[in-house]
Amino acid sequence: MEDLIQTNYALDTFYFLVMGALVMFMAPGFAMLEAGLVRAKNTSEILTKNVALFAIACIMYLLCGYAIMYPGAGEGSWIPIFGTLIGEENSTEAVLASGGDTYYSVRSDYFFQVVFVATAMSIVSGAVAERMKLWAFLTFAVVMTGFIYPVQGFWKWGGGALNEAGFLDFAGSGVVHMCGAAAALAGVLLLGARKGKFGPDGQVNAIPGANLPLATLGMFILWFGWFGFNGGSELMVSNVDEANAVAQVFVNTNIAACGGLIAALITARLLFGKADLTMALNGALAGLVSITAEPLTGSAPLSMLIGAVGGVLVVFSIVALDRMKIDDPVGAISVHGAAGIWGLLAVCISNPDATIGAQLLGIVAIFAWVFITSLIVWFILKAVMGIRVSEEEEYEGVDLSECGLEAYPEFVKTTV
Repeated sequence: MEDLIQTNYALDTFYFLVMGALVMFMAPGFAMLEAGLVRAKNTSEILTKNVALFAIACIMYLLCGYAIMYPGAGEGSWIPIFGTLIGEENSTEAVLASGGDTYYSVRSDYFFQVVFVATAMSIVSGAVAERMKLWAFLTFAVVMTGFIYPVQGFWKWGGGALNEAGFLDFAGSGVVHMCGAAAALAGVLLLGARKGKFGPDGQVNAIPGANLPLATLGMFILWFGWFGFNGGSELMVSNVDEANAVAQVFVNTNIAACGGLIAALITARLLFGKADLTMALNGALAGLVSITAEPLTGSAPLSMLIGAVGGVLVVFSIVALDRMKIDDPVGAISVHGAAGIWGLLAVCISNPDATIGAQLLGIVAIFAWVFITSLIVWFILKAVMGIRVSEEEEYEGVDLSECGLEAYPEFVKTTV
């Protein structure tokens, strides 16, 4: 029996680490997606944001975020215990004494959770692209990953008040995706739109991205990483039932992305008369976000329909935000916010244990906390150091003003 417990512990820890590595691969996915959807003159800066925010997230979540989100106490509370560092690792004696209830390493849990934090922060990066100061963004990343995200994460996954209320969010449609969208929306509202995005008489001017092949690659990398995102959230794989559950999660995750992509492509064709690639890319991601709240209990056909609804919603959401003069260069707020909310509500369709009251409570609580705290932090940053580059710097491209180098120097005219 002891050998079996140790073997299962090793297997589930290894599975957790591999799934975490898959989710970490979403970081280059976000980087490539965003780099492809911004203009060439802003590419180096958006890549700098993505590599730096990942490092910041890992550091802040190590120093305080993990201990805030998983304090090991305060069940059912709104206020977590603010601790530091990860804590002690499980000993062999403790694992054996648990009788199999302790089935993975504490450090594997930190590694798996920290890549979720970086995912939430990556959502913000794309929404504020092309006009935000680099160092203001990175300063916000410190607060977001170290404090704002962990508090609402504690409410659900750390055993806090939302978990006690019956709120269901399997892998983070709310805790990760809507959280990132709320922080992004707060920043965009204070930041304002890019120059030339909206005309004086209300028209919306398209600002095409520089590299759609790169954006497509980024979407496929995110799709691939999502198997770790949702599959790893099952937390174990060491028995028949859990192995079957992981397989079901993989199938539902994949088919939801397919449903979202096709639905968005058809919707764009009906609305615009063209098969819009960017809408198809965002449709796949919206399908993935939609199923993330509950990728296990529903059937594959139902998961495809949930993803398809997310794909339709994201197209209309992007159009609606443009009409409201909210400028989101990559559609991040729509993909992760609108589809995230839909995914949390769709749990009531796919999981008989879900209640609409608990789901609405979770949506309101997470959005309100993240949006209000983010708005305060963005406002302070705006007052202290400024959050937007000058009009001249925006015109020339933030690659030069913020990073001092360009991603595509061969495109620049030179004189001999």
